[in-house]
Amino acid sequence: MFVSLESRLCHRCGKKYIDDWSDKQQEMIFNVTHRHMVFTIPQEIRKVFYDDRKKFNELSKQVSEVFQFHNYRKSKKRGFRSGIITVIHTFGRDLKFNPHIHALVTEGALDNNNEWVNNGYIPYEYLRKSWQKVVLDLLKEWFPNKQKVINLINEVYKRYPHGFYVNAEKKMTNAKAVAKYIGRYMARPAIAEYRIEDYDGKSVHYWYEDHKTGKRVDKRIPVYRFLFEILQHVPPKHFRMVGRFGLYSRRSHHKAQQILSLHAFIRTKQIELLLEKKTKKKTYRQRMIESFEKDPFECPYCHRKMELVGIWNSDYGWLYHYMEDIEMERRRTYGIGKPKKAG
Repeated sequence: MFVSLESRLCHRCGKKYIDDWSDKQQEMIFNVTHRHMVFTIPQEIRKVFYDDRKKFNELSKQVSEVFQFHNYRKSKKRGFRSGIITVIHTFGRDLKFNPHIHALVTEGALDNNNEWVNNGYIPYEYLRKSWQKVVLDLLKEWFPNKQKVINLINEVYKRYPHGFYVNAEKKMTNAKAVAKYIGRYMARPAIAEYRIEDYDGKSVHYWYEDHKTGKRVDKRIPVYRFLFEILQHVPPKHFRMVGRFGLYSRRSHHKAQQILSLHAFIRTKQIELLLEKKTKKKTYRQRMIESFEKDPFECPYCHRKMELVGIWNSDYGWLYHYMEDIEMERRRTYGIGKPKKAG
């Protein structure tokens, strides 16, 4: 018999929560291309967020600022606005405290005239360096006049001259897939059951795949240490895991959804018009077949298509004969003039 634990440690509860949440979000997410990005925090400053988890919420806002500033740089007058959804994660495959933020960003933006515009590729260099700046600026704001923090910030700038690592490779075109992808990172426990190999009452044997080498790493640690490794990733009650910014914010979402739905409708109609074939004028033969269900060009004896040889009228004689066409073509080809009438 299954008993619901209503806990983030429970895989079944987590799976049910993800499915319910994803179904609800499919109507909320715009049916446009999204880009999945991961913003990481270097090891030197992770303790700041370990000691105070509430600081993650401010960090999520800064992820949004990275994209909004990029839009501002692209065009100050047009006022581009993207849709950004962030999900906070604190663990890596080895269960250590490794805070990072998953972001889903619309590959496009609305301008001041409510037109959907492809705002272009965002360079990696900009993402990495701007992310580094906003994080370290937050440290200055949180710990003003602390020489130890100032020294740490200067040291981190020297250690990471190219900025903090940002992964921005995955592109997602389907709104349903986007919703499921977000849900997957929301309620997933720190370790999947299949990675736990053995428990003997004193220690736990589990494994993970190393990111750098791609090889399996096996670990056996005391059971209380294992519990600590998992429990450190359970967020406080009412902690906000998901952030919505830009077009996905409560203030902008409804209007943006209406505009994008209208754009999608117009785009679909335009494609239909381009693909629509122009109707050709019906021939005499087609109209006779439709009206009388009889082909006027079909021979009643051999049932093959008849060729026009000539048209003869009792009063006027031959109105047309195929030999006239042949003679005219011959004269045109060889430059022969029309014969003169006798007399």
